[in-house]
Amino acid sequence: MPYRDQQLVNDEVYHVVLRRIEDELLFKGVDDYYRGIFSIYEFNTTKPVIIRERRKIREQIKKENRDPVSVIDERDRLVDVLTFCLMPNHIHLLLRQRKDGGITKYINKIGAGYPAYFKQKHGLTRKGYFFQGRFVAVHVKDNKQLTTVFVYIHANPISLIQPKWKETGIYNPDEVIKFLEEYRWSSYLDYIGIKNFPSVIEKELLTSLIGNEEKCKEIINNWVKYKGKIQEYEELALE
Repeated sequence: MPYRDQQLVNDEVYHVVLRRIEDELLFKGVDDYYRGIFSIYEFNTTKPVIIRERRKIREQIKKENRDPVSVIDERDRLVDVLTFCLMPNHIHLLLRQRKDGGITKYINKIGAGYPAYFKQKHGLTRKGYFFQGRFVAVHVKDNKQLTTVFVYIHANPISLIQPKWKETGIYNPDEVIKFLEEYRWSSYLDYIGIKNFPSVIEKELLTSLIGNEEKCKEIINNWVKYKGKIQEYEELALE
């Protein structure tokens, strides 16, 4: 299970990376990605969570044509999820801690719940760690870094279509922009006005800093077209 020794502070923002051990696949198909999104949402509570019971409630509400968020979102949240991105072997989360120890408790819930689902679904019997033992949590210290992390997290999927872009730069930026706007497994679509998983994230902090949907799109598009370099942030984040 992931762990973190560092004391994390309430109301501060952290970029958290949760990675599968030995970079093995964390998501093998669409069902896994949906379960990942479901986990990010459902485990964000101080209360114990039984996923199968939550799914039953959601299915019943859906049959009754009611809004599941307004009906069942009675969570006492551990964190505010500001952004997220699911990649084949890791997860990026931008989190603001709400409760003492909230980020660690939240990550530990994901670190216990998602592997149990994954192992059962894919018939894994191997014992031992599923995630890397120590999750990365980088303190976001100011607004400039917050904007940089917003771009960094949402730009991660570029490597799926241009694996060497960090070394060679981004070619065909229009293709990259289109790909990012069609990539379902991040919070980017909801920031640019395409309803995807809006109940998962809290947008107010970043939209107050960056601006409206057009501004969020503009900052990503300009970065893709004119910059496309994140080495400085990576050095800071992973030191």
